[in-house]
Amino acid sequence: MEHPDHPFTELFEQLGLASDPESIKRFIERNGPIPEEIALPDASCWNEGQADFLREAIEEDADWAEVVDHLNASLRKA
Repeated sequence: MEHPDHPFTELFEQLGLASDPESIKRFIERNGPIPEEIALPDASCWNEGQADFLREAIEEDADWAEVVDHLNASLRKA
């Protein structure tokens, strides 16, 4: 099954967050780094709906999985 490419900005829109480049940068700086022992959906920066979306994207290898992996990496090294 082919997965569509979702840009980073679209993921932030899907999560209900500001999606312009400067807002994304601020979000990552403000909320990272997330310790390796904490799963991305369990980080304190998400509300329940956001955490559920991220968990589903990861567990089901959904269309969003690749860009969620990018978000995960960005928040780990912030």
